[in-house]
Amino acid sequence: MDRTVFLNGDFIPESEAKLSIFDRGLLFADSVYEGFGILDSQLVDFEYHMDRLDRSLDELEMPSPMARDDLFAAMMRLIEMNNSVEGFMYLQVTRGERDRNYLYDGDYVPNVFAFTQKEKFAADAPPKPVKLATTPDIRWARRDIKSTNLLGQVMAKQAASRAGAYEALMIAPDGDVTEAGSSSFFFIKDRELFVRPVSNDILHGITRQTMLRVAERHQLRIREETYTLEQALAADEAFITASSIYVLPVGQIDDTEIGDGGVGPMTAALRSAYLELARAEFPKQAALQADSGD
Repeated sequence: MDRTVFLNGDFIPESEAKLSIFDRGLLFADSVYEGFGILDSQLVDFEYHMDRLDRSLDELEMPSPMARDDLFAAMMRLIEMNNSVEGFMYLQVTRGERDRNYLYDGDYVPNVFAFTQKEKFAADAPPKPVKLATTPDIRWARRDIKSTNLLGQVMAKQAASRAGAYEALMIAPDGDVTEAGSSSFFFIKDRELFVRPVSNDILHGITRQTMLRVAERHQLRIREETYTLEQALAADEAFITASSIYVLPVGQIDDTEIGDGGVGPMTAALRSAYLELARAEFPKQAALQADSGD
């Protein structure tokens, strides 16, 4: 049975969703996206994701296709129509379509679409540690913009998969760790939480941002600084965060076991606290869900 997807204001079967071959998202990756966790049939970290979406749109001089409340209502309706209790919501905005031209102007009409996916890991089930494999970071220089220019990540994650790993850990030419292929990387050493500071070198992860708020509430010392692979390999615990996985423990990087290779106690506590905060911050805009179009 087809999922229902959202495309430019319409809710249609996925098999009927079509975009032009002249869409700039296809031709130039001239588009941005957000991924939201779905937990208890609610959108996780909605406002924070939308703030980042607005920033990405502004950086690319791209107009927003819909008001924030309208997008929220559309995504909540999509959750209901697909009976999504736990999983992932993907939202993408492209500049629009016209005959191929490197230059753009203000006359494009954006395309916007969204769809749901099933969960990768059950949020409340104890997770198993995953393996990361290191890869060179070959991405473009504006990683802070959440564009669909993801070929570098595709190549990194494919290489990691071939190495028997769940995820890639990308290493800059100077030897510092940047981030994982589609997630943020953290490690714990001597009860201190290490994470790379935000800059153009990494994506400003929303789950990363919420995790830092969790760590502050638990009075954990946070060290936002660059660090080498050697430092990460010597960690007591490590984990990755993303909207599709929330908080996932890392038991191994390449051939090196992290800690005892299991789920560290601080990682487990932070994961539990993250889910608690995520649930506490579900959007309180229930009235927007009332417009089901019936």
